[in-house]
Amino acid sequence: MAPVQIPPFEATAIDSIPSTVNRIKTTYRSQKTKPLSYRLTQLRKLYWGLVDNTDALIEACKQDLGKPIFETVISEVDWCKNDIMFITKNLEKWMKDETAPDIPLTNRLVSPRIRKEPLGTILVIGAYNFPVQLSLGPFIGAIAAGCTGVLKPSEVSPATAMVLKTIFEEYLDPNAFAVINGAIPETNALLNEKWDKIFYTGSAQVGTIVAKKAAETLTPVTLELGGRNPAIVTKNADPRLAARRLLWGKVLNAGQVCISQNYIMVEKEILPAFIEQLKIALKEFFPNGQKASPDFGRIVNKRHFLRIKKMVDDSKGKILIGGEMDESENFIEITVVQVNDIKDSMIVDESFGPLIPVLAIDNVEEAIETANAVHSTPLGLYAFGSKKETSKLLDNITSGGASINDSFFHGSIPTLAFGGVGDSGQGAYRGKASFDTFTHCRSVTTTPGWMEKLLDVRYPPYGDAKLKQFKRMSDKKPNFDREGREFRGLGYWLTFLGALGGESAKGAVVRWAIVALMAAGAKRFWDIPGQLPWLK
Repeated sequence: MAPVQIPPFEATAIDSIPSTVNRIKTTYRSQKTKPLSYRLTQLRKLYWGLVDNTDALIEACKQDLGKPIFETVISEVDWCKNDIMFITKNLEKWMKDETAPDIPLTNRLVSPRIRKEPLGTILVIGAYNFPVQLSLGPFIGAIAAGCTGVLKPSEVSPATAMVLKTIFEEYLDPNAFAVINGAIPETNALLNEKWDKIFYTGSAQVGTIVAKKAAETLTPVTLELGGRNPAIVTKNADPRLAARRLLWGKVLNAGQVCISQNYIMVEKEILPAFIEQLKIALKEFFPNGQKASPDFGRIVNKRHFLRIKKMVDDSKGKILIGGEMDESENFIEITVVQVNDIKDSMIVDESFGPLIPVLAIDNVEEAIETANAVHSTPLGLYAFGSKKETSKLLDNITSGGASINDSFFHGSIPTLAFGGVGDSGQGAYRGKASFDTFTHCRSVTTTPGWMEKLLDVRYPPYGDAKLKQFKRMSDKKPNFDREGREFRGLGYWLTFLGALGGESAKGAVVRWAIVALMAAGAKRFWDIPGQLPWLK
């Protein structure tokens, strides 16, 4: 890879922000961004912007986070490229009007439909840990939806922010899309503008500030936050598999991953084997140590280094693996600490780093109780054990997403909707969900003039006759009794018979056998004198 020069970080002039936002809003009102052709062109140009600037993004992520080339390519650049490919392939289908479902016959005459419209001019505030993916991922959805918008990358990843600014200026329509760089003052200036949607990725603390500011103008928000995500390893789990997969969840990006596990609960019976397998996997992943490896990143800056270090220093647990730190490089190696209770400093806060607190438990019931006590609505849940155990954990622990027998695999699929629940986030994106989050589903009807006589029933003066007529047209009879039991009429049994046995050939034989028996019974009934005379 040839040397790449990235310009020093430069904040956008605050006094230029209102005019930039106004220009972008004017473009939206011009209807320019709504046609399919425009959206596809902008997305395709962004794709080539990523291709042409891959080396620059690799260098930027290295400067910002010490991120390995492999991780930048698979989790940043190629991720966004693949998202663009998936969306451009399906966008025409997503944009089409939908026929409203389950519409009564009388209402079908007014052509009820759901029209897909862009929300308008939007603001995306990105995060530092995946500075390409978490900035461009939502913005790709906004372009696909036909919105105009501003991207505010994280100033904590300054080199990447400057490359993103270059890509926007050289590849996208400058009248529709812009990057605003800066820190708190610039972000506040952006939040003082009126937006049609704000999309924020980051901490819950800042997310609360964004949500409060948006509430002043009733602006809808999507919040992608974090959480104290539990991993649970039962005695029936494979300790080697669990150790390798959960270790990878803390190796990636040096543990600076919002959906990575924050702590691991391990049944006491399997704990020694699990710890031993962690040691084996670490040696396999980094035979010469993590500090010397080009495949292990660094903490993003000094402030976060000291924050993570303090969590370890304040812990009353016992360090089982690792613990080495180098402030001059913002290096913290994988550190496994056995803690004794959920009030330990390693558990009460999200580490957002390469820390692995381990808590010994007696059984699955204790894991459920502990997880709900630590954080009742985490972003992720990672369960290792038997099918019965993992199903029980899924049923009793709420989370934004979950991966069974893995560490956040669900979060690595670009076409799978991703989002939090409760205080770990609001809304979802990725794939079609990205299009949906920036789209307004507008219900539309068209009432023809010839229907006026039919509509006369709704006009005053009212009366009993009109009320009866209206009820005949609109009332639906219940298919259940006063106890809530469903009536099972002829339609139910025909449906039951049609589904009996599934779609297999064997199932078809079962259905036809029943039909034959019913026919034989009907034939015998038919032949009895005096039966069914009205049919004969």
